[in-house]
Amino acid sequence: MSPDQEQPIITRRGLRIAAVSAVVIGAVVVGLGINTRRVADARLSEWTETQALPVVAAIAPDMRRKAATLNLPGRLEADSQAQIFSRVSGYLKDLKVDIGTPVKAGQLLAEIDAPDLDQQIMQAEADVSSAQANLTLAKGILDRGRSLIESGAVSKQALDQRSADADNRQGLVRSLQANLERLRVLEKYKRIVAPFDGLVTARSTDVGALVNVGSSTGPALFVVSDITKLRGYINVPQNFVPSIKVGTKAQITVPEHRGRTFTATVEASAQAVDPQSGTTRMLLAVDNAKGELMSGAYASVQLDLPSAESAIHVPASALIFNQNGLQVATIDTEGKIALKAVTIARDLGREVEIGSGLTARDRIVASPPDGIASGDQVRIAGETKPTNTASTRKAAPGAKPPG
Repeated sequence: MSPDQEQPIITRRGLRIAAVSAVVIGAVVVGLGINTRRVADARLSEWTETQALPVVAAIAPDMRRKAATLNLPGRLEADSQAQIFSRVSGYLKDLKVDIGTPVKAGQLLAEIDAPDLDQQIMQAEADVSSAQANLTLAKGILDRGRSLIESGAVSKQALDQRSADADNRQGLVRSLQANLERLRVLEKYKRIVAPFDGLVTARSTDVGALVNVGSSTGPALFVVSDITKLRGYINVPQNFVPSIKVGTKAQITVPEHRGRTFTATVEASAQAVDPQSGTTRMLLAVDNAKGELMSGAYASVQLDLPSAESAIHVPASALIFNQNGLQVATIDTEGKIALKAVTIARDLGREVEIGSGLTARDRIVASPPDGIASGDQVRIAGETKPTNTASTRKAAPGAKPPG
């Protein structure tokens, strides 16, 4: 056979080999593509399932012993305070002090001109003088009757009448003298004096003003307060009352002295709960020897509360209130939610002290999402979840799904 006849045979054989090779290569490429797509689909499915789980922040209970405090509003009052009214009616003749004036016990504050009282005293003196004269006359008649009783010039009955008349006049003199003394005592109240050492914190009268007797017709003429020691009043919620004993120390701050604190001590408790507010009134003693605090001032009172050795503290945001009561969401070892019923020992504001229901080993959801229930699978922020195959791994939160 000639060379021209063998060339077509070689060409057809080569084409068949090339076609077979192309089919094999195509099958390999398709197989690799299918396998790659299967792996990508598996990764995408795992990533989707992972992203569908709610992400929560897990924390451990705080077991440290903390110095708990209780902040309450309070009111400062003078330890001794007297509202001074007039015991006599008249016109204010002289004014010796004004508000803010320091006074000593017995110091003159004002004087009252009481002409009506002066006339009553003059009349009472005249009545006493007339009664004493009548008494002297009655005693003289009685004495003469006694001297004549032996001679029979005066009968026994007449002598008895004279004696009774003398006794009656003696009684009248005593009555009139008592009335005169009463008026003279009232005369002393024309001078209004300070009852104790203190400060004049109020004045509601002026020279020439009409002054009436008693407190029913107007405000007090003066108010004198002893502010060297102040009384602070606070209303303590009922659940904190057992923790605040007599002798408990407190720190007081007032708006006019920013950045400064004043020490106070719990002196007494009302030992009764106000049914309207659910609080107990307590009394604090505040030393104010320097006079830096004012009577009637608003104050913020901070009390140190005793803390349990093994108290469990959790954020207030971890609490769940629903139809089942008060609960806290915990996470078990499989990443599932377990709701536990708890009780609160003390509410400390941003944190609460748990009385029962939790242990130190629990992992707590710091801020559980709405509708969370026991058995729900969750994903903990910042953690990865291991899978059954070593070739795949969980994507980090926020990562894009594999293409």
